[in-house]
Amino acid sequence: MEPIKLFDSELKIMDILWREGKTTAKQICLIAATEIGWNKNTTYTVIKKLIDKNAVCREDPGFVCSALISLDEVQKDETERLIDKLWGGSKKAFFSAFIDEQLSEDEIAELRTLIEKK
Repeated sequence: MEPIKLFDSELKIMDILWREGKTTAKQICLIAATEIGWNKNTTYTVIKKLIDKNAVCREDPGFVCSALISLDEVQKDETERLIDKLWGGSKKAFFSAFIDEQLSEDEIAELRTLIEKK
């Protein structure tokens, strides 16, 4: 399946769905109003875009929404896109950018463990 490109506004709605699970559009609107300051029309517009992209499923009755893609999938896709865009697809260059920063011994140990698992 082709990765789905999500814009920041869409990620905000997805974040609500990942946290809350299956949720009505009405409840998403209430959360978005409180957390983001969005009005109902803005929230419904973004939900509609996510449905059109097959990132969200709508069930009736009640306009119940659920995520069709996981946070893990989006993180992987966005990371790949970022590495391609800024480091020419080189994971080595990507990691080098972080290694140039001061890493703690614990962070270095965690990275080693992750690499060894692969």
